[in-house]
Amino acid sequence: MEKINLNEYLAGNEYPGRGIAIAKSPDGKQMFIGYWIMGRSANSRNRVFEPVPERGGIETKAADPSKLEDPSLIIYNPVLTLGKTHIVTNGDQTDTIYDMMCKGKSFADALRTRTFEPDGPNWTPRISAVVYEDSSYQLSILKSADGNGDSVHRFFYDYPLPVAGEGHFISTYKCNGSPIPSFDGEPLRFACPRTVGEFARGIWASLNEDNKVSFFARVIDLESGNAGDMIYNKYDAVCSDMDDPEEPALLPEEME
Repeated sequence: MEKINLNEYLAGNEYPGRGIAIAKSPDGKQMFIGYWIMGRSANSRNRVFEPVPERGGIETKAADPSKLEDPSLIIYNPVLTLGKTHIVTNGDQTDTIYDMMCKGKSFADALRTRTFEPDGPNWTPRISAVVYEDSSYQLSILKSADGNGDSVHRFFYDYPLPVAGEGHFISTYKCNGSPIPSFDGEPLRFACPRTVGEFARGIWASLNEDNKVSFFARVIDLESGNAGDMIYNKYDAVCSDMDDPEEPALLPEEME
């Protein structure tokens, strides 16, 4: 599979929906995780990412609680950390994976208990990833059978020996539409930039300005296991624009 330029791909796609990007730095010393949310409705756009340090992750919250309508499918924990395993998903299956892995079950075991989101006619796929201590990672997508809400297809992708300077990306949707077409095919292989700062800023700048909502990036030092996070929120507590990300929890030299 040919490597794509992820920033160019995203810049040319009005609505990939929610997305996950996992990559190994060119020097092979770090792993990068990226997760973003987008929205077309006022309810979907009324969100921010907030850190949840005690669980090693983040949660989505209403930017303006007074305008929150249906919280299902939009309020969840996108990222949780279990020991030195990092879990990221586009829904409450994050908790399913976390809870079942706590009981000794696998990533796939957990997701075999779940299906796509109940939001027909879109039937939004559930996308998920785990990154392990040894830098190996897995991706998954649970989606309807070509828009058939009575049938689920579950796909799992294993990357036991990731290549330095490369990563894989998956999103909920292929592009904008009505209904919105689900992501199709294998996760896309992309070239990874040198630092997590370049990785994060490039993705955030490339997402459609009208539809992007929030972006989370994590850098994991493979030798120490230490991690640092960055959060970009388009809307703050009163839904105003926010140009700069929050400072990362840890700032390795490579962050800038």
